[in-house]
Amino acid sequence: MRLAVKSKACCDTPSEAASCCRVESLVTVDERGQMVLPKELREKARIGPGDKLVVVSFELDGEICCLSLIKADQFSGMVRDMLGPVMKEALW
Repeated sequence: MRLAVKSKACCDTPSEAASCCRVESLVTVDERGQMVLPKELREKARIGPGDKLVVVSFELDGEICCLSLIKADQFSGMVRDMLGPVMKEALW
């Protein structure tokens, strides 16, 4: 199921994120605060034992409305790509 967001939503980004987002599964948080990502989703996302995931939160009106999981190695590359040009310009 793909989600097409037409109004300004919490998780909108300047990219085309809204057109590529989809509901993959429904997970339940247990009494210890843990949840399980379904096997099919882990396989599709190539998430394996020991992989680290960054949890990114989005706020709307002072409350967290959206959580996103990003593989740690991909996240560090994203940060490097965003900050690299800024740092290069600041240092030169």
